[in-house]
This record gives sequence, C-alpha cells and structure tokens, in this order.
Amino acid sequence: MSRFFKLTFALLLLSSSAFGGDKPVLRWAGDTDNGAPYVFYDAKDPRLLVGFEVDIMDALARQLGMQTEFVGSEWDSLIIGFNRDLYDVVANGVAITPQRRLMAEFSKPYYVTYLQLVVHADEDGIGSLDELEGRRIGSFINSEASELLESIDGLQVLQYSNEGSMFADLSYGRVDAVIIDEVAAKYYASVHPHLKLVGEPIGQLEYALVFPKNTSPERIARFNVAIDVLIQDGELREILERWNVWNPLMAEYTGDFSESFVEPTAYNAFVEMERPQNLSWGPRLKMYMGFLPILGEGAWMTVQISVFSMLLAIIAGLFLALMRVYGFWPVRMLAIAIIEIIRGTPLLIQLLIIFYGLPGIGIRFDPFIAGIVGLGINYSAFEAENYRAGLLSIPKGQMEAAMALGMSHWQALRHVIIPQAVRIVIPPVTNDFISLLKDSSLVSMITIVELTYRYNQLAATYYDYLGIGILVAVIYLLLGLPFVRLAKIAERKLAVPHL
Repeated sequence: MSRFFKLTFALLLLSSSAFGGDKPVLRWAGDTDNGAPYVFYDAKDPRLLVGFEVDIMDALARQLGMQTEFVGSEWDSLIIGFNRDLYDVVANGVAITPQRRLMAEFSKPYYVTYLQLVVHADEDGIGSLDELEGRRIGSFINSEASELLESIDGLQVLQYSNEGSMFADLSYGRVDAVIIDEVAAKYYASVHPHLKLVGEPIGQLEYALVFPKNTSPERIARFNVAIDVLIQDGELREILERWNVWNPLMAEYTGDFSESFVEPTAYNAFVEMERPQNLSWGPRLKMYMGFLPILGEGAWMTVQISVFSMLLAIIAGLFLALMRVYGFWPVRMLAIAIIEIIRGTPLLIQLLIIFYGLPGIGIRFDPFIAGIVGLGINYSAFEAENYRAGLLSIPKGQMEAAMALGMSHWQALRHVIIPQAVRIVIPPVTNDFISLLKDSSLVSMITIVELTYRYNQLAATYYDYLGIGILVAVIYLLLGLPFVRLAKIAERKLAVPHL
C-alpha cells in the first residue's frame, strides 16, 4: 500500500467521529509556569497559549476529529491530577521512565531530546559532568536530570519547581551549573547572553503523551496512529523546526534526514520579544499596564477564595472554641485534637490531601471548593484559639447572672457571652484575614487561577520576576486595605463606650 493510501486510510479512520456533529473535546494538561518552548503564554498577547507542544496537541486533535481544551496544572502534579478527572491526557515534556509507567500509560514518543549542561558565560572550569564535583548544581524537581545528579557522588544538588527560578539562581551565581532538557536550555540561553551551553549531549529523553493508568489500549493506539500521520506527512517536523527544536535525534527517530526549508519563525519571534534589554522604561511600563486586566482576573479569584474561606474559618472556629470551652470532656478532647492537628501541619500539605488525596477514597471537590475548604479548615483552628481567648476573658459571673435571670445556657451564650467575645477578637481576626489573603496564593498548587498563578505565568513568559512581582505585591496590598478599613469601622461600631 502506497504512502498516500496509508495516510488517507488513517485520516478517514481518525476523522470519522467528526461527522456526527460537534467535535468531542480533548482535555489536555500542562504547566505554563515553566515557560518556553513547551506550553506558555505569548509575550505579545498573554491570553494566547503557545508552544511547540500546543501546536502538536492542536495537530493531533485535528487528526482525531476533536477540539482541544487546555487545563493548567503544576508539573509535578500532572500525573497525580488524573485522579481528579480534570483532563484526559498530559503533554508537557514528560519523558517515559520505568517509574512513571507504574503510575500512567504512555503513547509512542512525539519528541526525542537529551540533557544539556548550562553554565554562566564566564565559567571556564565546567565542560562536562566529570567536572562538577564539589559544585552546586541545579535541576528541575522529579526530573531525569535530578535522578542523574543524585546518582553522582560529591555534588550539591538543588532542585527547583520552576525553571525560571533555577536559571535566575544560575545568573546570580547561587548555583554553578544547571542540567536540564536541551530544548529548554536553548531557549533560556537564547534570551540570556550571560549563559552558555557546554559539553556533549547527555543521555536520551523520549517525550510522550501521558494517559491515566486505566486507559484502554485502543484509545492510546488512536493517538499513536495520529502521531505516525504527523511524522509521515512532515507536519511534526515543520512544527519542531518553526520552534527551532528539531535535532539529530529526531531525524534518526523519524528517519527524516532531508534538507529543511522551514524558517524558525516562532523561535525568532520569541527571542526578539523576550530579550530584557529590548524594553526601555516607557515600553516596559506600558507592558505592565497591559497586564492589569489579566492580574485583575486573578485578584478577583483571590478575593472570592479569601472571603469564603474566612467565613468558613470564622464559623468553624467559633464552633470549635465553644466545643473546647463549654463541651463535655470527650468533646473538649476532640476539639483540642482537631485544633492541634490542623495547626501542626502545613497548609500546603492539607490542600494537597484535600485535592489529590481524598479522591482516592471517593471524595472529590471542585478546585474552587477544595481551596475554600482547605484554607477555611486551616484558619478555623487559629480562629478557634482567638475565640477561646475571647470567651475566657468574659467574667464567669456574667454567665451565672444570665442564667439567674432565667436564660438557658445556650441563650446566655448567644445573647451575653458570644457577642462580647466577638467584639474582643475583631483585631486578631482581621489580622488573620490579611494572612489568609496572602496564603491564598497556595491554592495555585491545585489548579486555581488566582493572582499568584497569574504572576508565575507572566514572570515565566517575560523573564521578569522583579517588575511584575512588585506590581503583584502592590495589588495584594491594595486588596487588603479595604478589609482593614472595614474592620476598623466594625471595631468602632461594636466597641463598648467608656464610662
């Protein structure tokens, strides 16, 4: 059968679902925080998702008669995220390894690359892995590079969850070298002339689509055929060459050693737009102002998460405080245990357990609800202690006097004790809300697109952690000021007049 008929047959097979009406949705996930050239937001239009893996997924979806829907996630949570059923497939520079095969299924490779050593341009003493002894080396967390470095004695290995932070530390001399996938190394070095690539290619990495462990072989086979079609008709090579990531390993893998006539337009546009020295203060300020609508969306999500979480914390905290102060012995012990467990464990761990752990026992929360529950429960323990201090500050005689007047225990609490305790604890509760507003940045770890999430996206895209960071810090400050003002008004309204 000729190549033409093979391609025609594959296309007809894969496109058959497109004739039945609306195209089915292909939900795929990646991490935009780690920047080019995988999956990132365009420097010209921060709302536009670009990258060579974006183009590959669009091409595969077209072959499969589907339409794509992108879901953002932290890189080291991509495979765990399958438990949440938020997406169907992952495409984000995930290489096939025996360990990952235990957790997920893989397609055939769509890209083959290698590890690359990156050093400061002034560094002349490092040219290979053999010259790293006693040096501080940076690598991406849970990556093939980190596994390689951990197997070498005499190295100080620092692992990063964000490539931008890793290369920033290399620029500032906090690490002596970085080892990372060549495709990422090329892009970071291209916009930072004070960095350089050294040494020979290290190992071989095969990027593939990642599927949940229970995915049927037939579904994976359909994607494999679609990848074959992109290879055979040259579209995959064209995509990779436009992004300047075609390499000899890909030529060997695909059997395509022909001369190329494709210009690296996407790569050139990226380099031109991303060089920091291209922007004077005028254009840079204009660029920052252009970020405000995007950051505004993130800020609005931050406010929603914070307000609802604080309401939950106040209600649950008051309940826990009443249990601890006025409950029977078993109830008091239960309240103490809950409070100490919550206060004694990190908020991030609690969020990850709620979002990624609970689905293992059949409890699933929407990301927004999971964020509210996680923050609300965490801060309820601190609010409980605030309320306990307020309740204990009320003289016992007031409870006795209320009950002597014929009130029940609950009526005395409701009308006499609790209102006074609430007045007393308004200042610390206000402080806790400001802290919660800032801690809400952690919900970006569970795929919520709030202010910090937007900051990471923009900073990774523009390689500007300082200017954008200051802008985001100002927004956080402005978000907290109205609530501080409201708290002061509430204090004045509820204050007991001095005699």
